[in-house]
Amino acid sequence: MSSDMSLNKLTVRQPDDWHVHLRDHHVLHGVVGFTAKVFRRAIVMPNLDPPITSLQAAIDYRERILSSLPDGVRFTPLMTAYLTDDLATNVLEEGYKKGIFTAAKLYPANSTTNSSEGVSDLKAIDTLLETMELLDMPLLVHGEVTEPQVDIFDREEIFIDNHLYPMLLRHPGLRVVLEHITTEQSVQFVESSPFKLAATITPHHLHINRNSMFNGGIRSDFYCLPVAKRERHRLALRKAATSGKDCFFIGTDSAPHLRRDKESSCGCAGIFNAPYALESYAEVFDQEGSLEHFEAFVSKNGPSFYKMPLNESSISLVRRSHVVPSTIDLSNASGALQQLVPFHAGEKLSWQVEHSS
Repeated sequence: MSSDMSLNKLTVRQPDDWHVHLRDHHVLHGVVGFTAKVFRRAIVMPNLDPPITSLQAAIDYRERILSSLPDGVRFTPLMTAYLTDDLATNVLEEGYKKGIFTAAKLYPANSTTNSSEGVSDLKAIDTLLETMELLDMPLLVHGEVTEPQVDIFDREEIFIDNHLYPMLLRHPGLRVVLEHITTEQSVQFVESSPFKLAATITPHHLHINRNSMFNGGIRSDFYCLPVAKRERHRLALRKAATSGKDCFFIGTDSAPHLRRDKESSCGCAGIFNAPYALESYAEVFDQEGSLEHFEAFVSKNGPSFYKMPLNESSISLVRRSHVVPSTIDLSNASGALQQLVPFHAGEKLSWQVEHSS
C-alpha cells in the first residue's frame, strides 16, 4: 500500500469481494458493473431461484455474468455451489477439481433470501463436508439458526455454540468462512479459533446498528440478514476489521432488491452497497486511524485464505467529499426504469475511488 497524505491519496492492490449477490437477468446486467469496475474477483452467491446446485447451472450463470460486464472490464466471477440435504458429493468433487466451483455455500433452510432449499440439519451433510475436507474446498457459512422461538438478535451466537463449533470438531480440517459476522461473540470465536476459520465483514455492519432500522420510522433499506445488532457489536466489528488480523477480510454481501420490493409488505432483506463499498470501508479505517491495515483487509487476507495469488493491478482512492445519490436507476427487460437504493444514499462520504490500473 502506498499513500501520499499531502495529496490525500491511497493506492492499494486491487481488492476482491469475497461475498456478493449479483442476482440475474436485467438486475444482474444493471448491477454487475458496480462490482466489476472496482473488484478484480468476487465470490458470487448461488441463491438464485432455482439455486445453483449443478455444474451446468454454475457454468451458465458465469456466462451470463461475463456477458453482462461493461466493455473493457477485467473481472473474474468465482462460482459457488448451493448445498442441499441431498446434493451428490460428485457434484462438489468434479466442480472443484475442474475449477467450476471455488467454494460451497451453506444456507440453513429459510435463513435468508432464496434459502428454502437450504440445509435442514448440518449432520445431514456430513458426507458432503467430509468430501470438502478432503478436497480442501472452502465452506462458506450463513451462520444463523432459524428456529422461530429464538430471538432474531441471538441467532448468530446460538448458531456458533450449537452448530458451528460441533461441526468444526467433526471436521477439523475443513476450511470455513463465517460470513457477514455481526456480533462480538463471532469476533471472539474467530480470533481464538484453533480451526481453519476466517470471517468476512460487510461495510453496513461497520456503519449501522439496530437502531438504524427504526430511526424516523421503519427503515427497510437498512434491513438485512443477519440483522444489525447493538452498538457494542458494531464497535467490536470495527475493531476486528481494522486490526490487521488475517482472519478478517472484506465481503460486502451487497444484495440488491428493487425499491418496490424493499418497500413491500415483505421488506426484502438485503443492502445494496456495491456502488460505494470500497469508499465505505475506507471511511471506517480512516475514522479508526487504521489506514495502514486497509490493504490487508481488502486486498490480501482474502486471497491468502482462499490460497489465490494477490492481484497485480492497483486501485486508488482520493480524499474527496461527495454525496451518494439517493437512487440508482436500471432498466428492466421492457426498458422501463426501476430503482435501487444504494447504501449511504444521500449521505456524504470522504473517500472516492479514482481509478484502477
